[in-house]
Amino acid sequence: MRVASCTVSAARAQVKLWHRHLPVVVGGLFAAQVVDDDGRCRGVAIAGNPSRAWQGTGRIVVDRVATDGHENACSMLYGALCRAAKALGYDEAWTYTLPDEPGTSLRAAGFIDRGLTRGEEWNRPSRGRRAVINAEPKRRWLRPLSGRTV
Repeated sequence: MRVASCTVSAARAQVKLWHRHLPVVVGGLFAAQVVDDDGRCRGVAIAGNPSRAWQGTGRIVVDRVATDGHENACSMLYGALCRAAKALGYDEAWTYTLPDEPGTSLRAAGFIDRGLTRGEEWNRPSRGRRAVINAEPKRRWLRPLSGRTV
């Protein structure tokens, strides 16, 4: 298997087919895919902007990684997005998983477990939002990309 270029639109289409619990992705900055020796896509990943409070701070978020279950595809994709983000000048990569997901691929790609979020709704009186279907805590992961910490 090897990493190959991929448009965000193509990656979003694959996420819709493969992702277990969040099949819809809005937007994205860049994407990558892994393909097998026959050129068949085995997994995709999408990098996006962090929340507004973190924009312009040197942070990137890995929004989605989805595969057909091919061995090592997730780790390859996390690594590929992090290398691309570093080349573009980002200092940190962040992503989130469900609390019961082990994070094996994230650890293999150099991410550090930063604990659980509070799992709050996004809706606030000052900025109304659609109710989040699943506002449970998420596990937060960080991969430093440079010597500079944000």
